[in-house]
Amino acid sequence: MALLLENTMISQKELIELGFSKREAKVYLALLELGSSTATEIARKAAINRTTSYDILESLTSEGLVHLIGETKIQKYAAESPERVIKALEGKIRKTEDQLKMARMLLPQLLSIYSTKEKPKVKYFEGIEGMKEAFEDTLTAEKEILAFAVGEDMNKALGEKYFKDYFKKRTLKNISVRVIAPDTPESRAVAANDAKELRTSLLVPADKFYFSIEMNVYNNKIMVASWKEKFAIIIESEEIASAQKKIFELAWEGAKHLKLAVS
Repeated sequence: MALLLENTMISQKELIELGFSKREAKVYLALLELGSSTATEIARKAAINRTTSYDILESLTSEGLVHLIGETKIQKYAAESPERVIKALEGKIRKTEDQLKMARMLLPQLLSIYSTKEKPKVKYFEGIEGMKEAFEDTLTAEKEILAFAVGEDMNKALGEKYFKDYFKKRTLKNISVRVIAPDTPESRAVAANDAKELRTSLLVPADKFYFSIEMNVYNNKIMVASWKEKFAIIIESEEIASAQKKIFELAWEGAKHLKLAVS
């Protein structure tokens, strides 16, 4: 449907771009063409259900674009001057500006609630690229990373070059790491570079404590990567991260005693 005004075709699409819904545009154009009409006549012209037309006419009336004529027993509706469209849009803009101003005022309080009441989050990463993305997140660590790691399986999964680049990036960010790892040739090769890569490693007997996953605890997150199954998860929870840090410290103390016993 389109309306001819001053030799210019006004389409539904153009009214929709002004903020009308599709049905509002149909009803408004129908009213402009028909003049004062009943809901039945308007519904027929706009090709919509008569019951639906009442809701739309009420909506347009509340916006000041349509008014009800009550001179006869049969209620009729008429469109206000098209100039009311401008006034209606100006009203919406003022309302939006007021809402924006209020939102800016409330932002500090909303952020306060967000930071203290935020629910735990779990993110899942799959495949080689997904695992790299999960591992890269550990570079956001604000303090040291606490890690259970194993050199052989991680190198097979993502490649030795990737981890050399990762260690370099972590070092440049001045992020230190403490690592508990099974005593394997691969783990010894990594530990040999501890000093220059800001790492402290404790190697535990591989025959008793071999594990093939990577677990990093940092900030309020735990990143777990299964090298063999090619997936990783990041759990973001202050409570769980705090508990896992304590578990790591307990394991760290035990690993130190194991090292002394072996020595």
